[in-house]
Amino acid sequence: MYPVTLIATYYPKDSSTFTLLVKHGEVVAEMALAVAAKVSHLKPNRVLIEQAAFLHDIGIGQTDAPSLGCHGNQPYVCHGVFGRTIMEKQGQNRIAMICERHVGVGLTATEIQSRKLPLPQRDMLPVTVEEQIICYADKFFSKTGPGAHHKKSFNDIILGLAQFGNGQVSRFGKLHERFGM
Repeated sequence: MYPVTLIATYYPKDSSTFTLLVKHGEVVAEMALAVAAKVSHLKPNRVLIEQAAFLHDIGIGQTDAPSLGCHGNQPYVCHGVFGRTIMEKQGQNRIAMICERHVGVGLTATEIQSRKLPLPQRDMLPVTVEEQIICYADKFFSKTGPGAHHKKSFNDIILGLAQFGNGQVSRFGKLHERFGM
C-alpha cells in the first residue's frame, strides 16, 4: 500500500489538506521510526508504523477545521473515528485502530462521557506498541501555526494536554518514560 496515493484518493493533490497530511505524515514517520529503532527489542512493525504515520489523520476531511482546509460538519475530535472507518473500508484494520486510538493520548470511555464528546462510548486507548509509538510521535508535531512540522518540547506538549485533564498528561508521561526521545 502507498499511503500518499491513498491520501490522494480522499484529498486532491493540489489541496492544502493533502499537502498538510503528507508533510505531517513525514515528520511523524521520521520520529516514529526513530522511536521504533530505540525499542527494537519490542519488535515493532516498522512498515506498519511508517504507513500509519502518514494515514493516522486521514479522517480530518469530515471535520470542521478550516485551518486544516477541512469544512465538514463534525468536531475535530471525531477525526480518529472517521479515519478508522476509512481505513476499515480499505481493509487496513491495524491502521484503522491507530487512527481511532491516537486522538489525544487516547481516550477512555469515562473521558468521552464526562466531556460529552460526540464519540462512541468506548475506550480508545493505544494498545499495541505500534499504536503507542504513533500516538507518542504525533504529539510532538502540530499541523498548523508557526510551529507546524517543528518538534515541540516535552513541556509544551504537557501544557497543551493539561487542558484536557490529568489522564492525558499521565498517559503521555508513561509513553515518554517508555519511548523518550
